[in-house]
Amino acid sequence: MTKPQSTDKPAAFVKEKGIRHLFAALRYSVQGLQRLWQEAAFRHEVILLFAGLVLFAVIGAPFVHYLIFVILMLLMVAFEAINTAIEELVDRISPEISSVGRHAKDLGSLAVFCLILINAGFVVYALVVNLFPG
Repeated sequence: MTKPQSTDKPAAFVKEKGIRHLFAALRYSVQGLQRLWQEAAFRHEVILLFAGLVLFAVIGAPFVHYLIFVILMLLMVAFEAINTAIEELVDRISPEISSVGRHAKDLGSLAVFCLILINAGFVVYALVVNLFPG
């Protein structure tokens, strides 16, 4: 009599647990940052982050303005990463030109553009309240 064969298949990916999970998550994030660095738009955003910090120092902005600016820039980085992920997926799944793929990419781009406007608006606000108090 033969044994019944197991239907359990070995997992192609073993999920880490505990502290190893934290290190794995950090590694994935660093890999994502390395991929995002390949995007010219992201490199420009990093330059704008540092330029904004210098500008805030020059105008004597309060700490809360630095904090808000950095949070907004981190949100823009997050949106840029999501937009890049959308573009990667669309290019992989639908390499031919399609209206669905174009719409997905356009919507991701719009999300980043909205964050750019929010950041620019905040910088203008910070300039006005710090250069023309009262």
